Amino acid sequence: MANYHVTKDKETGDWKAKREGADRAAGHYDTQAEAEKAAKEFSKNSGGGEVKIHRPDGPIRDSDTVAPGHDPNPPKDARH
Repeated sequence: MANYHVTKDKETGDWKAKREGADRAAGHYDTQAEAEKAAKEFSKNSGGGEVKIHRPDGPIRDSDTVAPGHDPNPPKDARH
């Protein structure tokens, strides 16, 4: 399982998807939506986890649980 954070890079202004505890970002993207999509895919490929989406100024605005790709009974997310 792998948790990811989607944050705005203060130096470059782009959005990044970063695995929790990693030193470097897994990818840099032009939009928050692209970074969120990539983070969810990374998490899914790692066996699921949490994707936390941050506001441009830092605080978490939303989080989403990503189920493993092989889960026959995934949880129902009412927000998405």
